[in-house]
Amino acid sequence: MAPTETTILRNYLLLPSRLPSIISLQEFASLFPKSQQSSPQVRALYRDLQQQRNAVVDAVEASIDGEARQANALRRTMVRTQRENEHEEQDNEIEIERTLFGSTSATITSKQHSLQSILPDLDSAVADIESDLQKLENEEATLLESIRQAAGNMSDLRYGRLSNPKLPAEVLDGLLGIQDTCKQKT
Repeated sequence: MAPTETTILRNYLLLPSRLPSIISLQEFASLFPKSQQSSPQVRALYRDLQQQRNAVVDAVEASIDGEARQANALRRTMVRTQRENEHEEQDNEIEIERTLFGSTSATITSKQHSLQSILPDLDSAVADIESDLQKLENEEATLLESIRQAAGNMSDLRYGRLSNPKLPAEVLDGLLGIQDTCKQKT
């Protein structure tokens, strides 16, 4: 079986990227002057560099995983769209056949599935539903956060505290201005 894009990226970006596979502690220490090579600060510096390198590698790994998930979602969307297009084409052909030959023709033949043929379709359907569910959960979280922010902003009104203490006077001035304008128009 051919390697996947994710496997290739992991093998060439992640495996050789850890600091010990690039340079060992002994090789790192040999880069310092002889008097400093056995210093505990060199070991601490190596460990710090190793942690920084691991953080970068972890970020790259997360990016690879994210791109793989996005590619799978895109692939599922393409398959779904392709199925919908095929279904629409088939419906158009069936309508033409019904118009030409009447409803007695054998225009629709049901596709017989075996267990092996239906499992991939079911797996794809489950993945589509899970993807849609994840999108809905993200949208729900965004909406809930915006509602909480709005409620938090409105709680100041409930307790009589305003972020702008001059707001009541400005509102009254605005209302008086509207009244004056209305009186001038009548």
